[in-house]
Amino acid sequence: MKLDNKKTIYIGFAFLLIMMFWQVYDNIIAKILINSFGLNQFWSGVVMALDNVLAVFLLPLFGTLSDKTKTKMGKRKPYILVGTIIAAVLIMGLSIFDNQQLVKISEAGISNVESIEIGEGDYTEGTYDVIVYDAVDKKEVVEKQELSDGDKVYLFKDKIYETKEYAADIRALDVKVITANNKQYFIGFISVLLLILLAMASFRTPAVSLMPDVTPKPLRSKANAIINLMGCAGGITALGFMSFLAVDYQSYTLTFVCLGVLMLIALAIFMIKVNEPKMVAEMQAVDNEPEEEIDTTEKTKMPKDVKKSFILILLSVVFWYMAYNAATSKFSVYASTVLDTGFTMPLMIAQGAAIVSYIPIGILSSKYGRKKLVIVGVLILLLAFLMGSFLTDKSALLVWVVMALAGIGWATINVNSYPMVVEMSKSSDIGKYTGIYYTASMIAQTVTPLLSGLLMDTFSMRWLFPYCVVFCVFAFITMLGVKHGNSQAIPEVKE
Repeated sequence: MKLDNKKTIYIGFAFLLIMMFWQVYDNIIAKILINSFGLNQFWSGVVMALDNVLAVFLLPLFGTLSDKTKTKMGKRKPYILVGTIIAAVLIMGLSIFDNQQLVKISEAGISNVESIEIGEGDYTEGTYDVIVYDAVDKKEVVEKQELSDGDKVYLFKDKIYETKEYAADIRALDVKVITANNKQYFIGFISVLLLILLAMASFRTPAVSLMPDVTPKPLRSKANAIINLMGCAGGITALGFMSFLAVDYQSYTLTFVCLGVLMLIALAIFMIKVNEPKMVAEMQAVDNEPEEEIDTTEKTKMPKDVKKSFILILLSVVFWYMAYNAATSKFSVYASTVLDTGFTMPLMIAQGAAIVSYIPIGILSSKYGRKKLVIVGVLILLLAFLMGSFLTDKSALLVWVVMALAGIGWATINVNSYPMVVEMSKSSDIGKYTGIYYTASMIAQTVTPLLSGLLMDTFSMRWLFPYCVVFCVFAFITMLGVKHGNSQAIPEVKE
């Protein structure tokens, strides 16, 4: 018996469309909230956390509902079909409110923050009044600075600022006034966004649960590697069109339209190629495990030792998502302000590194065990964020190294952590336990944009990566106590 790679790839199209959405959501929505509506890091984090608040309640709900659903197309596909169509259509209309807000910003004469390199254009070597933010007294100070060719400063409303971060903060104050005077655009934007998030939550757990439904236990890490590879392919696809279409302070209409169309194309391939009932029957025949009838009158308790491992791995999930989500949800703004660089290429490097890693990681996990690989992944992620703490606008090459390591570390964790959780469940409860797994991640993703945003607003955006380091350390400690979730090798299974 070996894994049917072709079948798994087709199943992965559901994950591909999910990751396309989240890549755009994490990077573009945060920028719109700050650039178009003037929110600070904390309040943009509040909005970004809304999907996670919803998901905490909805992911287990839809996971359990899909466990109990019986239709001719299967128990997972109806949710994937309806949820994707709603989300794709609504995302294409989301930019209407952003566009209206941009018109108001333009009419008010609010310019964009521009990077200036001395020696180019009208700015030559000499003495300039430069606005510097005094973090001690929490006020701006005008300093006379001698600027030489090659020095970089930032221009907003004909004033020169030492850092882009502070110039962007000043611009955001002006934009906030526009938002206060035109609340309908902000309310409309948030309302549509909430509907999109509801649609995404309705099918995320069923989509992820489909892989273990149709894959024998010993092959799930390798199958999960392929599923995550497809997710990375979706992420790279989204980053690819964002690199051409997503420009700071400009309309994102084409970005959202492209995303919606690509989601529908991926859905069409999935619906045509995936015969869920047939695949489930084939898996049961191979695994010799008939589908269990769900007994609502009797609940099977998890053994105490397994329960302990289950709790510890859920805590680990919370901690590494606290780290990783903070980095990804804030990186687009962090890259443009602190590093003064684009965000798409570093993120594409991270996704590319993950893609290259997935299949080898799946093979290594079969040989050395899932727990060991997860711990290695956490350590790699820790190293990446530790290096990230020293990034500056002059360390372009180091940014690429950091993101490549982050991609490898995250891939190593993802390939193995989810199969460890479903390994502790019964086949009839896979949707339920998938929902619990993602609820843990959602709790982290609810808290971390707020906590990291508050930290960055209070001190500096440069606290982002040290924040991530701390939670990677916590994840490493809790994973050491996990004793279950490694599938036992079966001699007749040859991968």
